[in-house]
Amino acid sequence: MNDNVIPAPTIEYGTLAPLLLIFLAAIVGVLVEAFAPRYLRKAIHIPLALIGLIGAFALIIVQGVLGGVSTKPVAMGALAVDGPTLFIWGVIAVLSIVCVLLINDEGHFVASAAAVPGSADEEEAETTGGGHTEVYPLVMFAVGGMMLFPAAHDLLMMFVALEVMSLPLYLLCGLARRRRLLSQEASMKYFLLGAFSSAFFLYGMAMIYGYAGTVSLPGISKALATGSQLDPLLLIGFALLGVGLLFKIGAAPFQAWKPDVYQGAPTPITALMASGTLVAAVGALIRVFWVALGNLDWNWRPIIWGVAALTMIVGSVLAITQTEIKRMLAYSSIAHAGFLLVGVVATFTSPEGNAVSLQAILFYLAVYGITTVGAFAVVTLVRDPGGEAGHLSRWAGLGKRSPVLAGVFAFFLLAFAGIPLTSGFFGKYAVFAAALQSGAQPGDSMGGWMAGLVVVGVVASAVAAFFYVRVIVLMFFSEPAADGPAIAVPSMGTVVVIAVSLLVTVGVGLYPQPVLDIATDAASGLFIR
Repeated sequence: MNDNVIPAPTIEYGTLAPLLLIFLAAIVGVLVEAFAPRYLRKAIHIPLALIGLIGAFALIIVQGVLGGVSTKPVAMGALAVDGPTLFIWGVIAVLSIVCVLLINDEGHFVASAAAVPGSADEEEAETTGGGHTEVYPLVMFAVGGMMLFPAAHDLLMMFVALEVMSLPLYLLCGLARRRRLLSQEASMKYFLLGAFSSAFFLYGMAMIYGYAGTVSLPGISKALATGSQLDPLLLIGFALLGVGLLFKIGAAPFQAWKPDVYQGAPTPITALMASGTLVAAVGALIRVFWVALGNLDWNWRPIIWGVAALTMIVGSVLAITQTEIKRMLAYSSIAHAGFLLVGVVATFTSPEGNAVSLQAILFYLAVYGITTVGAFAVVTLVRDPGGEAGHLSRWAGLGKRSPVLAGVFAFFLLAFAGIPLTSGFFGKYAVFAAALQSGAQPGDSMGGWMAGLVVVGVVASAVAAFFYVRVIVLMFFSEPAADGPAIAVPSMGTVVVIAVSLLVTVGVGLYPQPVLDIATDAASGLFIR
């Protein structure tokens, strides 16, 4: 046999079927854009995207229940389709389905992105009923990147997934139908800051490779077990990797992009980023810090402790000063990223203990994601003549104009605040309990610090409850303005999104055990080698 012959790669197509189906739907969507008549494209894209997402979710269920969870990395060691990966894939698939239903609603996207805002060309495109149907394949590519990101088992694949996820979102953020300049500014900010964060990640990956001689996550862990843990290449590398990953979840001090981008992007895209992107980024963060850098935890745990505390404080305090509803929800998302980092810091000396923290994080991601999509779906229905009613003063008296809509939004806000009998309460309780349990284990040098972090989280939750309740009081105990806002007639897709989000938020709040059990089973299967 010729030793110079490169062997053909081994691809486990059955295990990767959910991921491959998403990318297949995205590629077919591109072909639809290239060859289908314009008037038929949307009618093809919507069922194509939904079939791809629902089919992927069904394959995830079949693989998890009937086929069993993979016990080793796949695709030549590049991907890890373990328990946490399947759980995160399922959450992302569900969130993407409801986001596509929200995207399908008319009026969110500009008729011609190439036209100058306010120009005759833009007016003509509006009049002739133009539209960007390529939104659907872009969303599918972004979803594929979200699913690939937390499954990556080496840093090179993780970087590819990061770009596949991010590049479509940069474009989608600039396609808002109203407030065109604000949308284009959001897109440019997200692109520039996202490019910088990707560069940090890439340079960090190069430094880690220089230290370990591999980009494989288990290979890096083995190098840490046998090599110096004070090597400058290692320390600089893990710091740069951390910057790239913390940017994606919007952790302080890398959160500045979130309010501007969330405010300027089309609201359905904001919902997708606030839910799906956060789920994917936290999954990737866990895989890097727990699998690759697990032997370096005495170095990174104090740093992530500080980042978590700062993120909770910044998100909760700055949200109080906001007068725009989407910016307020953006700072709320920053605070929730801090709560999730509490679970990341709560590491144990045994895999069984780490499964406790991971179960809490997975549960939190699932319940927070679906509540977030529901909240942004409500935001799309409160309209001013120039678009969505963004300023909080326009929400005054909404409970008198539309009691049902205001009541639903109030319930979502209470879930964000972590009020009992909502899913958000059990999410925060699970994360804080895991942190206290981690700090109580013998020999943990951060035992007292973990209790302090939980105290910071509880105080931040109390501060956050203030601005959530402020909005509720504004809606129900203020007089509505004489000139609006109007309540748009929801499409069937928007009704389904709000109904599903409300049912999950209420159902998990009353009976969380089934979701907790699924998260527990998934958490026990994390690949650590």
